[in-house]
Amino acid sequence: MDGWDVIVRTLAALVAGGVIGIERSYHGRAAGLRTYALVCFGSALLVAGAQYELFSTHGAASGDVTRVIQGIVTGIGFLGAGVIVKEGFTVRGLTTAASIWVASSIGVVIGAGSYLPGAVASAVTLIALASFRRLEDRLPTQTFVHLDVGFERGAAMPESQLRAMIEEHGFTVRELSYRLGGRSQLLEYRTVAWSGDPGSARRLQEALLAHPEIVHFRLAPSRD
Repeated sequence: MDGWDVIVRTLAALVAGGVIGIERSYHGRAAGLRTYALVCFGSALLVAGAQYELFSTHGAASGDVTRVIQGIVTGIGFLGAGVIVKEGFTVRGLTTAASIWVASSIGVVIGAGSYLPGAVASAVTLIALASFRRLEDRLPTQTFVHLDVGFERGAAMPESQLRAMIEEHGFTVRELSYRLGGRSQLLEYRTVAWSGDPGSARRLQEALLAHPEIVHFRLAPSRD
């Protein structure tokens, strides 16, 4: 193994990571082309550099690079955690974090000189990101919503009526809490409900708008 092998391996990893990153950039993710390319490139550089050092120092790969790989796996976890964001009741970035971890693994494989497994892994990752998205969208899922509804204290809708309206639109109420504002004197109901109908949230929103006694409401679908 010589210096040119290190260069070829790292450039191949750069391309593999960049290809995966293009798919992420296309879907507007924060971690895109540059992030994936550099993650894959850096992983390959560390592994290939460690192997090259073993060859040049001992004349043979008498040692191993498992400690380097362990360090990569540990370090990439911090980068993956940085793209996971909690927006209200929804957690986003889990797929991006997982794909960054995969890109790092591909870089390790290519850095070790296994070009064919690295190329196959890149193709499989792209297929999974593209096709599984469509499959996931077609799968039947439960829609969870967090609903806050506010009324003037003297014109508040009874809890039983609110529950009936929510359930009328296909939701099952899991829990219900109450909050009375201080100076505003607004009575607010807070509930978590779920439904198996994807269009139920829109219909419930239209029903809430039709009630003039509702001062404000917040309907927040929740899906990881």
